[in-house]
Amino acid sequence: MSRNKTKNKNMEKNKIEKGKLYVVGTPIGNIKDITLRALDVLKNVDIILAEDTRQTLKLLNYYEISNKLISYHKFNEKEKLNEIVNMLGEGNSMALVSDAGMPILSDPGQPLVMKLIESNINVEVVPGPTALTTAIVYSNIPTDTFVFEGFLPVNSRRRKERLNLVAEEKRTMIFYEAPHKLLTTLNDLYKKVGDRKICLLRELTKIHEERKYITISSAISEIQLNGIKGEIVFILEGKTENNEDVALLESSKSNIELVKEYINAGLNKNDAIKKVAKERGLTKNEVYMECVNENE
Repeated sequence: MSRNKTKNKNMEKNKIEKGKLYVVGTPIGNIKDITLRALDVLKNVDIILAEDTRQTLKLLNYYEISNKLISYHKFNEKEKLNEIVNMLGEGNSMALVSDAGMPILSDPGQPLVMKLIESNINVEVVPGPTALTTAIVYSNIPTDTFVFEGFLPVNSRRRKERLNLVAEEKRTMIFYEAPHKLLTTLNDLYKKVGDRKICLLRELTKIHEERKYITISSAISEIQLNGIKGEIVFILEGKTENNEDVALLESSKSNIELVKEYINAGLNKNDAIKKVAKERGLTKNEVYMECVNENE
């Protein structure tokens, strides 16, 4: 086959097809992290389904793309299903994007894609950046096998069940978390898995990107002192014989020993006592009195 014929065949493959949904990866932070193919699709489809139209407009305006936008997010995705299926059936080409990264991965889109595939309606993925793969490469924790945990459940029963599974998981784990919930999540993990290594990543690909290679307890202490803002991903090492021994050692420490450790890590005495009380399911006064008696 000649070069021109091959080129023409590739161009045909890249032509936008009517009645097809394109699942398009968009930047996770740096607006230039987008493929030429993704831009071509966004420019040429009839309709773009956007998680937040305001966020997607920033991207489209930057690349001078002007297409019809329809809001499609986790609060309306089920009621929009039939409407979208009908529009595809009428021959409209559509692109599905989330606010950042690949749709469906902790973002809207799964019910739609599942319904379309089951209905034999064309779906095509246009790959792009994802926070989970970027984070795992940075992590300095084994990447031969890993599992994406996403956000831990909010429901207390389901959260406890998931944490029990996490504690026994031997593969490296990837988590997403909102900054205002991160401290609670790290405390929950510390109680369940002990003081394992984590890689804490903030604002991936953005101007204030930050990475910390740290332990759970150190991360907790730092966040208690300084707080944390921005988009968060963290990587947790899986269960090993070494960290299992550490977890057992941590659980065998006295309340006073833990208070001293947290003080040495930078907490004041009052905060250290509150932290130990919360971790051990005790009142602050119980831990405080132990410290007082120790000093007498």
